[in-house]
Amino acid sequence: MDMSPEFILVAFTLVLAIIQIGAAGMARTAELGAKWNAGARDGENPPPGKLAGRLMRAQANLFETLPIFIGAVVIASIEGKFGALTFWGTHLYFFARLIYVPLYAFGVPYIRSLVWLVGLAGLLMIIAALFV
Repeated sequence: MDMSPEFILVAFTLVLAIIQIGAAGMARTAELGAKWNAGARDGENPPPGKLAGRLMRAQANLFETLPIFIGAVVIASIEGKFGALTFWGTHLYFFARLIYVPLYAFGVPYIRSLVWLVGLAGLLMIIAALFV
């Protein structure tokens, strides 16, 4: 059985989430060292530097909408609502999230916010499909 385009985009978004976890962790380890990474991290840690902080915030930003995205796609699948709205919505969400990461990492203002809005539009398209 082949996966629908919508679920393929969910799978790619999960891969992106794992990459973002790794990128933020590697940036933080580069700042504080492998001993910090291997340790229990019980004490107070210094605030993250620019790159690590940006990657950590980009990761947190993805995790704010990821459950909504997955839930909306699953509901659309169960209810037989896959169509143009879910197809284009999942693509907009994924590719916006993909583009968002380097824009955030390099500190690009305004365009980053515009790209975030494109991802939100994709998410809203999927949710709208649940009601049509």
